[in-house]
Amino acid sequence: MPTVTPFLWFNDNAEAAMQHYTSIFKNSKIVTVNRLPNGGMVMGTFEMEGQRFHVLNGGPAHKFNPAISLFVSVETQAEVDEYYGKLLAGGREDACGWLQDKFGLSWQIIPTALGRLMGDKDPAKAGRVMQAMMQMKKIDIAALQRAHEGR
Repeated sequence: MPTVTPFLWFNDNAEAAMQHYTSIFKNSKIVTVNRLPNGGMVMGTFEMEGQRFHVLNGGPAHKFNPAISLFVSVETQAEVDEYYGKLLAGGREDACGWLQDKFGLSWQIIPTALGRLMGDKDPAKAGRVMQAMMQMKKIDIAALQRAHEGR
């Protein structure tokens, strides 16, 4: 059976990215690091939360953009805060739970409550949640709940 694995092109810091990501996610590890004879890292493989990734030091020809992002589904505000903060370090905030990390890779740190609240059958409640989310950078579960309740 074929496998589908994301392949991430970094300029020259793929190994640093693997180390950074595996330090953030508890269930993660670096699987392989293949270097050129001169010591430069060429390709590597790592796993985060059961998902395997391949990386490459490919040079500056291609850069990440938000059209592709890694979606992290979490349950609690503490998890939102932890992952958002660690991945944001040295990067930049975008809207609605999105950020770009210090390597330029886009991430979405999204609590499951967002989907549940936005999926409410009452369009007024769902609409208020959507409006609240559109005003946020990091997602605030309590604020979403207040919007859902009309407070």
